This record gives sequence, structure tokens and C-alpha cells, in this order.
Amino acid sequence: MVQRYDRLKEIQRLDPERDFLEIYRLTVTYEFPWDVTRALELALYRTYAVPSIGRLLDETAELTERTQKRYDDTALLLDTVVEHGFDTEEGRTAVRRINQMHRSYDISNDDMRYVLCTFVVTPKRWLDEFGWRRLSDHELRAFAAYYRTLGARMGIKDLPQSYEEFERTLDTYEHEHFGWDEGARRVSDATLALMASWYPAPLAPLVRGASLALLDDSLLRAFRYDRPGPVARGLTRGALRLRARAVRLLPPRRKPHYARQNPEIKGYPDGYEVAALGTFPTPGVRGCPVPGHRRPAEAPAE
Repeated sequence: MVQRYDRLKEIQRLDPERDFLEIYRLTVTYEFPWDVTRALELALYRTYAVPSIGRLLDETAELTERTQKRYDDTALLLDTVVEHGFDTEEGRTAVRRINQMHRSYDISNDDMRYVLCTFVVTPKRWLDEFGWRRLSDHELRAFAAYYRTLGARMGIKDLPQSYEEFERTLDTYEHEHFGWDEGARRVSDATLALMASWYPAPLAPLVRGASLALLDDSLLRAFRYDRPGPVARGLTRGALRLRARAVRLLPPRRKPHYARQNPEIKGYPDGYEVAALGTFPTPGVRGCPVPGHRRPAEAPAE
């Protein structure tokens, strides 16, 4: 019978540079599926506070008018790579779709690299505070290798090589670029409303308040939200820490849990095709540059 820390022992027997996919999969689908989902939601949310990113997301209207679909498609495309790997038909199709969407817009390499950094750093910081255990050095190295590989497949240049480099890149970029943008605030409000919609209507104000209580001061300033009081912050963070203590006492998960199994994914009750996920932007419409003004593709389609 698998004991609580047996999977961590299995992870530590693997090579984080060679076996990074297996380590990442074990960590996010067995050890921390709920926590990593929350952390990646927060990771994507952080990116709105960079005005060039938040403004573009507002212009496309994908996160203000079709918020649930955008959430579903993003989670499912990333999840496909986790479940099937980079070199399978499903994994290549998912990365191709991600690239096709991003190349339809004039997104800087710096912004793309910053978004990738949030996927590495935010889960570690979330688990430091709210996880039933912290990530091991093996896992941090595997996370860095996993997202270096994803970043290379997306054509992102000058990728960080270690967790520490990902963290420094993120902190520096946020310090230099976080700021107010009206469109980004609309995207933020739409995202908070989406999260509240997953619960019964009477709980919506409580969910929104709890979500704001999890934001650090740099995000609150960028979006011009009032800082939640110490009681709201204490209750929210205390509840998450109590959950972590309870999870630590539970038997380990016997089957992997993928993002496609999350109850927050609501748009595909009858299933989905990976090749049909996401958007298919029309040049010249809603922030999509007209042909000839799009930046050159930086990576192969697969």
C-alpha cells in the first residue's frame, strides 16, 4: 500500500533533467492536483497586471465575453501536454494550437517569457504557503526543465535555465512592468466573476472577497483594488492552511487527476477535440494584426 511520502521517494529516484515529464506529471496529477490548478489560475491572472498583456486580452474580448471558454481551452491545452507528453500526436497538436493563437498577435518575446515564468514560480510559492508539503529540489529542477521544453516548442528566446533564473526573471519583470490599465482591470473583473460563478449565487461575494484576499499588494495596486482587511486575509489564508494539514493526513491519491477532470471545466460536457480548442483569430479583427504586420513565426508548428 502506497504511503504518504512514497511518491516523493519515487520522484527523488528519477533524474530531473532526463525524467522531467514524469516528475512533473507525478507532482501535479498525484501530489497536488487541486493546488496546482489554483496556482496556475493565479499565475495566468498575474499576467494581466502587465499592461501590454492585459490590454491585448481585453482587445480580443476572449476573457471578457467568453471567459469560461477561454478558461477551459487554456486549461485543456496545457493539460494535454501534461497527460500525453510533448512528442505524441496529442501533445504536438496542443502545442501547435497554442502557437497558432499566439502568432496571430504582436506579442513580445519578453511578455511570452514572463508568462512562462509564472507557470514555474507561482506553483512553488503557492505550495510553500498552502501545500501539504513543499516542492523538493528534484521537483523544482523538473519544473524548470518542463517549462524550458515548452518554451522552446513555443519559440520563446533567452529562456531561463534554472528555477532560480525563472524566479529572478519574474520578479524583475513584475517590478519593471506591473501597472494600471483600464482594459486589464476589465479582464481582471471578468476573471473574478468567472470564479465566483462556479459556486452558488449567494456565495459569490464571499468567493470574490476570498480571491482578493489571496492577491499580493503589487497586484492590488496594479488593478486599483482596495486592500482586503486583516480579518479577510487571515480567514482565507488560514482556511487554506487548515486544508493543507487535513490533506497531509489523507491517504495518497491512487489515480492521477488531470485538469480535464476538474469541475471548473464546464464547456465540453460531450468531450472535445484538441485541434478544435482555442480561438482561430481573423486578421484585422479584435486586436489581431492584419497580414504583413504580424511578427514572424519563431518556432516550428510542432
